[in-house]
Amino acid sequence: MFKKILIANRGEIACRVIKTARRMGIATVAVYSDADARAPFVKMADEAVHIGPAQASESYLVADKIIAACKQTRAEAVHPGYGFLSERASFVEALGRENIVFIGPPASAIAAMGDKIESKKLAREAGVNTVPGSEGAIESTEDALTWANEIGYPVMMKASAGGGGKGMRLAWNDQDVKDGFEATQREGLNSFGDDRVFIEKFIEDPRHIEIQILGDKHGNILYLNERECSIQRRHQKVVEEAPSPFVTPEMRRKMGEQAVALSKAVAYHSAGTVELIVSGADPTGESFYFLEMNTRLQVEHPVTEAITGIDLVEWMIRVAAGEKLPMTQDDIGIDGWAIENRVYAEDPYRGFLPSTGRLVRYRTPVEPWAGDLRGVDGVRFDSGVQEGGEVSIFYDPMIAKLVTWGRTRDEAADLQVEALDAVELEGLGHNVDFLSALMQHPRFRSGNLTTGFIAEEYPQGFEGAATDDARLRRVAACAARIESAHQSRQREISGKLDGPAPVASDWVVRFEATSPDAKPVDYAVTLGEEGASVDGRAVAGHCDWTPGARTASATQKGGETLGLTVRRERPGWLINTRGATHRVRVLPARLSNHAGHMIEKVPPDTSKMLLCPMPGLLVKLHVAQGDAVEAGQPLATVEAMKMENILRAEKSGTVATVKAEEGETLAVDAVILELE
Repeated sequence: MFKKILIANRGEIACRVIKTARRMGIATVAVYSDADARAPFVKMADEAVHIGPAQASESYLVADKIIAACKQTRAEAVHPGYGFLSERASFVEALGRENIVFIGPPASAIAAMGDKIESKKLAREAGVNTVPGSEGAIESTEDALTWANEIGYPVMMKASAGGGGKGMRLAWNDQDVKDGFEATQREGLNSFGDDRVFIEKFIEDPRHIEIQILGDKHGNILYLNERECSIQRRHQKVVEEAPSPFVTPEMRRKMGEQAVALSKAVAYHSAGTVELIVSGADPTGESFYFLEMNTRLQVEHPVTEAITGIDLVEWMIRVAAGEKLPMTQDDIGIDGWAIENRVYAEDPYRGFLPSTGRLVRYRTPVEPWAGDLRGVDGVRFDSGVQEGGEVSIFYDPMIAKLVTWGRTRDEAADLQVEALDAVELEGLGHNVDFLSALMQHPRFRSGNLTTGFIAEEYPQGFEGAATDDARLRRVAACAARIESAHQSRQREISGKLDGPAPVASDWVVRFEATSPDAKPVDYAVTLGEEGASVDGRAVAGHCDWTPGARTASATQKGGETLGLTVRRERPGWLINTRGATHRVRVLPARLSNHAGHMIEKVPPDTSKMLLCPMPGLLVKLHVAQGDAVEAGQPLATVEAMKMENILRAEKSGTVATVKAEEGETLAVDAVILELE
């Protein structure tokens, strides 16, 4: 067994590998960029080596720097995590020349499966079902249009070396191909150093199912059941679970056997994943097709670990050291159900725009990395950031992964909702409310999932989880109790002759409108010793909150207990619970009638401006000063968090002035151009 390994990665996956290595008695080395100098994974490792600037292209993607760090620290092996150099065959070969072991599959398997065009050919030869598509790389937009019309819309344009949702564009018509083909090429080149693109048929009503593979260097290859990863946004996974609510034992066997056959065809060892697309319209489950093979550890590997009890990182290390798998296919079972939610630095209330900034407050439901493969009491929190740390534009926006395990699927989902209520994140936009809403959604609970779930269920964007009147009344009662306690605390000033002034018991709680079309909602609340009366109806239970605290709990006899996060925001409160953010204003009843006389601040008119919706790099300007533009026409392309975003004209007009230049790094709401 190795005495020391180096982790050629950052963030939560670096922490993940370090945790298992530490348990195995193996020393660890971290490598870090300027941006990660104070990151948790650097502190967790036994040693750390600085490898360059924040840009990944000058640090984490430079193989020579990783090898130099291995030599400097005498690390015997390298675990690549996922992303960066994890699927680069040339890196594996370079390590081999220096007698450094790569904790992963052989370079030949990475090369064969890393090229999506060649991997489809290999899959067909191995007897694996494949999706109809182009035979090779497509050179131009004109060729792409020819192929798209031959295959039939909708089609998916994919960068050959792509992955993680990057370098992918869905096209429903010729215009989509014209708009997206070159952007797909650029994303492939910028993210993976390869601008080859191919096209394949887009399977409608698709489910994304993947099979976890584990093999050793002695020819043994097993499949460790499946994961359902259908809930995606922009082709990036948001929710993963194991097992799938759709897959039957017979489907599992067929998918698993095809995945093993493909793995054997490339002499695979270590952990890997064969991704499949399944037609949800086919109740037999026979219509499944090979998408790609990820020759590395997956982001969602914890759900497989939770239901099998197998530490995938441990067995990657043991296999790399030459050990033989001690289990057979018959030993692989399914114990319970596991769900993983990815907590991202993106704002679902603003169209899921990437968010960057400092984590001024960061509290988690359980201590990050505490417990075993199932965490603590079924809650596992894999995190790579800390309070005071920064989420930058240079890397993926994932903050953490919340994994829950239960005996049943509903139990695991209920645990997700409770745990998400306990997450406190301040300083940047995040998707915690959205994840909670997904876990409560009736369609999710029914298991009726497709990759179009988010687009279909939230066509107008996300405005918070649906909240019924009964829960709103409980939140209103809590808001009044919180304001009452807050005012009582403020009035406790020593030296008063008559003691603190009394606090009102009758309040009006106003829920601000959540969208331009909505109206504020008012509740009349009277506080009592055993609960409260809301609009004349009793709301039994208590709200426990200490002035200054950021959390509260609303207990109800015989009912659910709500966990709330609370933040003072003048002139009211920001209250989060069960996937909804409520902006409430609480006034004594005797003063509430005067609130309507307050002058409303009118926001400035920015309708003629193209504003940058997120921090990012202005990759391309599609228009110049004086150009006439039509509504929907591309105006600029901004790259943020390694993804390109096309900004379009909301109305017709003429470009009056251009305020930014290609190659410029822009802040949120920076003016790119103005129309007249």
